[in-house]
Amino acid sequence: MTRTDLSSKSRTRPRRKVLISGAGMAGPALAFWLNRYGYAVTVVEKAATLRSGGYPIDVRGTALEVVRRMGILPRLREAHIDLRRLTFLDGDGSEVVSVSPHAVTGGVAGRDLEVRRGDLTDALYTVVRDDVEFLFNDSIDTLDQSAHGVDVTFRGGGRRTFDMVFGADGLHSHTREMLFGPEEQFHRYLGYCFAVFTLRNTFGLSHETVMWNTPGRAAALYAVGDDDEVHAFLNFAQPEPPFDTLRDPEAQRALFAGVFANAQWEVPGMLAALRDADDVFFDGVSQIRMPRWSSGRVALVGDAAYAPSFLTGQGTSLALVGAYMLAGSLADRDHTAGFAAYEHDTREFVTVNQGLVGEGGTTLFPTTARALEQRNDRLRKLSAMPSAEGRPAHSALTLPEFKPMT
Repeated sequence: MTRTDLSSKSRTRPRRKVLISGAGMAGPALAFWLNRYGYAVTVVEKAATLRSGGYPIDVRGTALEVVRRMGILPRLREAHIDLRRLTFLDGDGSEVVSVSPHAVTGGVAGRDLEVRRGDLTDALYTVVRDDVEFLFNDSIDTLDQSAHGVDVTFRGGGRRTFDMVFGADGLHSHTREMLFGPEEQFHRYLGYCFAVFTLRNTFGLSHETVMWNTPGRAAALYAVGDDDEVHAFLNFAQPEPPFDTLRDPEAQRALFAGVFANAQWEVPGMLAALRDADDVFFDGVSQIRMPRWSSGRVALVGDAAYAPSFLTGQGTSLALVGAYMLAGSLADRDHTAGFAAYEHDTREFVTVNQGLVGEGGTTLFPTTARALEQRNDRLRKLSAMPSAEGRPAHSALTLPEFKPMT
């Protein structure tokens, strides 16, 4: 890949070396922009390869401008999932209402994107792989900061020194734990547990989602196209976070089997598939809220710093925008001034998007019979035509133009 003129101009000074932990979405996006501003970038990823597949994700509002500036918007447009219908069901499986998905999510038809997670990670990797060093099947073991850099020991045994280190390693970030301490102090549990997995599409579903609800319980089947598989989703209300269950797959399956034991519709078949599925992802629905996102020469980005939860639909967009803002803040500043600018200029956007969580919870997962009845009434009144504007929070930040240090 030919390096950009912008990147070349910034190399009249020695290239500062940086390490990014995590090759999901925030990590490669940050790597792209830091390389553009003249940094020598290494990305370490504990998985052996890029993680393909996964639940579809959304790119909306300000984040669309980020991917446009990266040059990957046309590729993502081609990968767009044309979800046409969202159908809600009562506890007995009868239809409550069928609406346009954008009417519920606040997205804008014809503008906002929904793509398979793997399509986005592939696109991000493709635009950085020739300019950035990737270390797969490895991770950070220790960080030791000094006035001159960050000494890093890798789990694979290597040792290197970097000018800065960035944690882009997700909701349960190891980098954040090393830097700031246990996750619990920043973890805001939202009162639900969920499991996602795939199963065969024997339901005749295509380009649609069907969601079943009873008070405090939800089940959904999500067909992203005409594929042979659908994404299955189970969710239930639970007052306390399931920390003890997170690392025990059998306990997870038993928990869901008990909660959904008397459920109707397709739920019994979903539970049977859950027992044998090899791609189950289980977690509590939560956010990460931190008073600051950096310490010394180490900073966090994406879910590691400000996970908004899937109830907002903004996790991917926050990761992309945060990566752009963090790298740009360092284009012509040292780490102290750059990290301060990143937090100052990005936090309001993060806050308003994390604030969308209440709307998502009341719409998707009512916890009482009364709340479910009210939700159903609201859905019946929704216009079949999606909003032409979208939610203001999605576009609450206008991207600045950053110039590299010369």
